Amino acid sequence: MKIYKAKDYKDMSRKAANIISAQVIMKPNCVLGLATGSTPIGTYDQLVEWYIKGDLDFSEVTTVNLDEYKGLPRTNDQSYYYFMHQHLFDRVNIDPERTNVPNGMEPDAEKECGRYEELIRSLGGVDLQLLGLGHNGHIGFNEPGEAFEKETHCVDLTESTIEANKRFFASADDVPKQAYTMGIKTIMQAKKILIVVNGENKADIVERAFFGPVTPEVPASILQLHNDVTLVGDKAALAKIGI
Repeated sequence: MKIYKAKDYKDMSRKAANIISAQVIMKPNCVLGLATGSTPIGTYDQLVEWYIKGDLDFSEVTTVNLDEYKGLPRTNDQSYYYFMHQHLFDRVNIDPERTNVPNGMEPDAEKECGRYEELIRSLGGVDLQLLGLGHNGHIGFNEPGEAFEKETHCVDLTESTIEANKRFFASADDVPKQAYTMGIKTIMQAKKILIVVNGENKADIVERAFFGPVTPEVPASILQLHNDVTLVGDKAALAKIGI
């Protein structure tokens, strides 16, 4: 695992965007696995800035997103489809037909998960997967549990995740209770993985996930077994690992 220490959030975002832009430049028709949440927003902003300057071309890039809330229409401003269009897709020259987010409005979980898994296979897999890191070690919506969930599946969100997300909704009752997410096996099959973390409230989980035992109780710990992982974090998030 390569670890890059950034001065602050802006520096972390720039370093992460550098890695993604290098992937796009080296392989213009690459498949990018993308994540949502507050952490990658700065990374997307930096990619947009370079696109506007003429340094990046997304016209041949294909994207697959990690996850989506089940039962939330794409027009809802808390859907991950909406998030990706707001922060990246509508701001660069990516072909909308090449952007893929799980269909949260498909009520048949088995059907949607099978479709999404087959889509990723048909693309030849993910070249670079961007990940954030949850406070409990979740990646995507793969929550702590007794086993590593393998492929794209429907999850019941934990109370802690619902609690963390409720600030984005009018009330806790409006927070979706389920989500579609890529599984651990799907994530691990990406050729490269890039993790972004910031803030002192992530310091404990960074230490547990990447310097503790590999256990499904800390889903991100499985990333220790991947052969091409880069962690980009600010000083606060990396404070406990002596980097």
